[in-house]
Amino acid sequence: MTFADTDVPHLPAGVRLKSDAVRGTVMLLAPERAFTLNPVAVKVLGLVDGERSVGAIVAALAQEFNAPPEAIAADVIELLDELARKRVVER
Repeated sequence: MTFADTDVPHLPAGVRLKSDAVRGTVMLLAPERAFTLNPVAVKVLGLVDGERSVGAIVAALAQEFNAPPEAIAADVIELLDELARKRVVER
């Protein structure tokens, strides 16, 4: 199942973003798992708050990067879908 514009993604219990000052990266921590995030994933997950819809996340990123929403939407949905398959993001 793919995220839709109206879905509101959130991090499930036990999953959180953590800044790693030693490595200068941001990690996504889950029980017994950790993922190093690229800067794009950090931006997207920074907007995943359980209140914003996918459409609102795309709009915020489009405004921040002065890009058309349709150019950003597919990448955001692809990232959220991948993280949902890994069970670190939920709808």
